[in-house]
Amino acid sequence: MPLAMTQMPDPTRPLRIGTRASVLALAQAHETRDRLMAAHGLPSDAFQIVPMTTTGDQIQNRALKEIGGKGLFTREIEEALASGAIDIAVHSMKDMPTIQPDGLVIDCFLPREDVRDAFVSRKYRSIAELPQGAVVGSSSLRRRAQLALRRPDLQLVEFRGNVQTRLRKLDEGVAEATFLAMAGLSRLGMTEVAQSAIEPQDMLPAVAQGCIGVERRAGDSMAGALLAAIHDGPSGQRVTAERAFLARLDGSCETPIAALALLEGGDIWLRGEILRPDGSEALAGERRGPVADGPELGVDLAEELLSRAPTGFFDWR
Repeated sequence: MPLAMTQMPDPTRPLRIGTRASVLALAQAHETRDRLMAAHGLPSDAFQIVPMTTTGDQIQNRALKEIGGKGLFTREIEEALASGAIDIAVHSMKDMPTIQPDGLVIDCFLPREDVRDAFVSRKYRSIAELPQGAVVGSSSLRRRAQLALRRPDLQLVEFRGNVQTRLRKLDEGVAEATFLAMAGLSRLGMTEVAQSAIEPQDMLPAVAQGCIGVERRAGDSMAGALLAAIHDGPSGQRVTAERAFLARLDGSCETPIAALALLEGGDIWLRGEILRPDGSEALAGERRGPVADGPELGVDLAEELLSRAPTGFFDWR
């Protein structure tokens, strides 16, 4: 519901939207701004998009697990939010740690996009078409483990950077294929880049893949009221269940974890998977139950998989 005139933001200062500076992150920030404009009848100059370069963006030549994991894509943005330098922050939820800094909350989720992984190659149309020993690039430990499980013959190499950088690396012959998120390609208007989309039953996606979350200060009631109007409840229910699963597993960039929750009437169907980092073994399970029980189902599924996993399951061999 649009805010009343007395609740509107200060017209002398635009609402500052913090975001990573990548092309995709900026597209997500603009989507958030446009939804806020439409929901509240506000002009574009009521908002200011503030691009920020994070540590994860600056260090491109090392694997994320070597330099600190997911928090490297959010630290500077969350520090700016906590200090008041920005008013809200827009994130890809699959990049978000499960523990948030004190005083910050994410209670606004935009409608979730396509959750599938995209197979991207200049030569081949699918994983099945890759020849024996083909080089595949990916920065995602989950994707690498899932691919190694299915095709142990392939050579897997580290492959970081934005969409344009990864496409250039393919053109330069660094690898013959890579993976991107279909959601990101859709938001960039580049779905034609994908040779094929991989169905969840063949490759379960990352937790919260395809979902944009908007973070605010817990005590900022104005931002909370603004964001409530664009919050998508079903997306929030799905992501909350998946992130509860991830949190119980203490997921990081060193632990290959996948999950996907779907709503079926008043129920939620959650699938989860954990893998050894080298892709030599995977454990999977699922839960169904009332939507309101999503977080509990996520925790319960995680505990089942942990009970089935041998000691050292997540260790590198």
